Amino acid sequence: MFRRCALLAVFCALPALAAPAATPKGELSELRDRIKALQQEVESAEGAKVDTSDALKHSEQAISGASRKLYELSQQQQQANGEVSRLQQDSGKTRASIAEQQAQLGKLLTQLYLHGQHDYLEILLSQQDPNQLVRHLRYYADISRARAALIVSLRGNLKHLNELTESEKKKAAELARIKAEQAAQKKQLEKEQGARKALLARLSQKIAAQRHEIGKLQNDEKRLTQLIEKLSRLAAAKAAKEAKTVKEAKPPRGRKPAAVVLNSAVPAPDDSDSPFRQLKGKLHLPIKGELAGRFGSPREDGGVTWKGLFIRSAVGQAVKAVAGGQVVFSDWLRGFGNIVIIDHGGSFMSLYGNNETLYKQAGENVKAGDTVASVGNSGGIPESGLYFELRYQSKPFNPLTWVSLK
Repeated sequence: MFRRCALLAVFCALPALAAPAATPKGELSELRDRIKALQQEVESAEGAKVDTSDALKHSEQAISGASRKLYELSQQQQQANGEVSRLQQDSGKTRASIAEQQAQLGKLLTQLYLHGQHDYLEILLSQQDPNQLVRHLRYYADISRARAALIVSLRGNLKHLNELTESEKKKAAELARIKAEQAAQKKQLEKEQGARKALLARLSQKIAAQRHEIGKLQNDEKRLTQLIEKLSRLAAAKAAKEAKTVKEAKPPRGRKPAAVVLNSAVPAPDDSDSPFRQLKGKLHLPIKGELAGRFGSPREDGGVTWKGLFIRSAVGQAVKAVAGGQVVFSDWLRGFGNIVIIDHGGSFMSLYGNNETLYKQAGENVKAGDTVASVGNSGGIPESGLYFELRYQSKPFNPLTWVSLK
């Protein structure tokens, strides 16, 4: 217990309320590979026993992947549409400027035509009054400069208009590509949803029977805790590696480092001096819906109690991060389906389970209110909704004491 708490404290001590710096691509890829290995280690630790709901794993992962791709394509489409709109506005302004310059140039040419084309030598030899001569020379010099400036500006605007036209063509081609990808991805999503529906039809009775097994529910909770502890070891190893090149500030005299736990009892989250502690009573629930399962109350599908909240809601509703932090896990986990785990620093974590789609991946930084997933019923649960937990030093605590229901 000492070891687990100490390692988790190291992991959760990473600052996260203000989103941490982005992880380099190479390190991010390595991090995700190691997280995947940790997950497989946790799943294989129970031996060859198979859970019926595992049959849904591939299908629910595929649905999440297809939905996330559609979401990303939608984001790209919005960005491309915005760029097209900007290009069209710029083109309109440039065309108006060209029309105005052409009109001005036309007036100058008309004036030259009406007054005749005279060169400077002809004007000088015309034996006009010196004052009149100076006025004429200045007049023709002004017209010449204005004409030259207009021609240069007009050429620049015509070139810019051609560039804008080419950019619009490229963006139109990009939008066509995005729409084609969306159509293909939508077909793939419908295919995966159909496969999952067929699986559920065949396995629904077995899944329902297993869901009422107390041992299964206890094993699911144990598996989640083990995963969190293994993730903490990974973070501790990373911190040790960074400590070789960066000198960490020494803790104030008379105060123990954050990674040291003096006894096996886990302190209450209310006693933490983490910045996340300041958010108590100010957090918002990740989704709107009916509170069907409360922390500490008995679960209808077994003899264990809820370790978080189950919020009944429609499929597809956006799941929001309750605070800023870093995603440390985003994958399918037995008993919780598609789940996202966010580290908020100071030993605090939030968990969002039974999702249909996972929009954020491990290593990504999030801010409070960012969409991290969408509501579903993955993991074998009978109705759609979100399973939500808050944890401090790997131990779950009542989220309702930390959220504002207004």
